[in-house]
Amino acid sequence: MECKRNISEFLLIGLSSKQNIEVFCFLFFSFCYLAILSGNLMILISVRCSSLFNQPMYYFLSHLSSMDICYTSCVTPKLIGDLLVRRKYISYTICMLQVIAMHFFGVIEVLILAAMAFDRCVAICKPLHCMLIMSRSKCHVLILVSWVGGAAHSFSQFCLLICLPFCGPNEIDHYYCDIFPLLKVACTDTTIAGMLVVANSGLIALVTFVLLFGSYVVILFTLRNYSAEQRHKALSTCGSHITVVILFFGPSIFAYLRPPTTFPEDKIFALFYTIIAPMFNPLIYTLRNTEMKKAIKKVWCQKRFFRRETVNF
Repeated sequence: MECKRNISEFLLIGLSSKQNIEVFCFLFFSFCYLAILSGNLMILISVRCSSLFNQPMYYFLSHLSSMDICYTSCVTPKLIGDLLVRRKYISYTICMLQVIAMHFFGVIEVLILAAMAFDRCVAICKPLHCMLIMSRSKCHVLILVSWVGGAAHSFSQFCLLICLPFCGPNEIDHYYCDIFPLLKVACTDTTIAGMLVVANSGLIALVTFVLLFGSYVVILFTLRNYSAEQRHKALSTCGSHITVVILFFGPSIFAYLRPPTTFPEDKIFALFYTIIAPMFNPLIYTLRNTEMKKAIKKVWCQKRFFRRETVNF
């Protein structure tokens, strides 16, 4: 495929062309982004400043919160800014960087969710060996593997896109740069490239989801031998993780595991894994988790008390 490019920027169609809808979206997504930043920062600081950081589940949760911030920051600030302007341009370089960053942080988040599921499976099925199997060094290895996996995946997407010829038109029917909308405006046959995207991104989402689903089948099978109180505690801990998995993987599988084409509904489904899921993650992991709520109260109440004592002194 010949590498040629006659355009230096793309025009994003965005979510809507109606001004009143864009004003509502600006207010709504501004609130969502503030909620994502504040909620995930609260979890990140609360875990790092408490004894929960020594537990594998919360160690992974702190990394998941940082990835949520990075992942959604690749898209949401640009989306919010574009809602204030009539024509939404993005340069070719920024567009490519956005695709690479989205897939880099997205795959890291997927692999961290898989590590969290593995940790829950070990904690419930092998409680006496949990600290040995999920030692801190092994947790570090799992995080390192997640970063390497994200880098390998994003590099493959970069190699796929960098040689696509773009010679017009330059309108992308989306609110951010993604692979399928870019393939649609490339001035060459992208059938093979589209199949590679499905084989790469689609299979990553599907295989990870199947592994996660399988881990919870094993957990439910193991819980049959537990008492009612133990089952309730285990299910409440796993319930938050299952909710996050459904919110993230459902739309992701729809977006990437299908023939390489675009639909008007893509933008709605993309909102779930780029903004909605990262916004609900802090609520899901705090409102349904007693240990997390205690840690938040302890860390933030102590800081408020310390500031008050400092001022009085």
